[in-house]
Amino acid sequence: MPTSCPSPVTLTGSYVRLEPLAVEHLDDLFAAGGHDEEVWRWQGGPAPRTQEELGAKLATLLEAAGRHEYVPFAVIHRASGQAVGWTTYMDIDVADERLEIGWTWYGRAYWRTMVNTESKLLLLTHAFEDLGMGRVQLKTDHLNHRSQTAIERLGARREGVLRRHRRRPDGTWRDTVYFSILAQEWPAAKERLAARLGGPGNSRTRSAT
Repeated sequence: MPTSCPSPVTLTGSYVRLEPLAVEHLDDLFAAGGHDEEVWRWQGGPAPRTQEELGAKLATLLEAAGRHEYVPFAVIHRASGQAVGWTTYMDIDVADERLEIGWTWYGRAYWRTMVNTESKLLLLTHAFEDLGMGRVQLKTDHLNHRSQTAIERLGARREGVLRRHRRRPDGTWRDTVYFSILAQEWPAAKERLAARLGGPGNSRTRSAT
């Protein structure tokens, strides 16, 4: 399959819908977790205290998307119809058939629910099966044990640690833990994720934007 560059698309599952991130999602996003310090603890900066501060972060992300550095999605909780977080494709390299899923956050009320599992299933399925990627990577702070556990539960393999990789906002240095899933590993990982969501009957649809 020829590898394609990701572009804005809507991915729909049973629990969540991923749609192109837009300014119109701001009200929902701030209500979901825009001012929650714990939600933003690992996001490379303090929690936005006001909707305007979250709007500035959103605008920065959309500007980067306009330069084709990110493909950002709003995570819509289908039962409520509300945007409860965002996630992105980033570090995209079509020639090397790889991308990263990152800059992801959800409101705390949706932690340890099907939201993250199905979001990752939709993103990984689109990356491997529609875009033809050979490698999808994920990374996190070495102190963020919750995130590492969640990534491992996706079926990703821990690859290693980049030491003293990035300065945190408080001036301390973060080591970064890298994980990946390769195309040949995806069928088994997909089966495990689908089982967690209720088995092979879990379905998804996609539509171009």
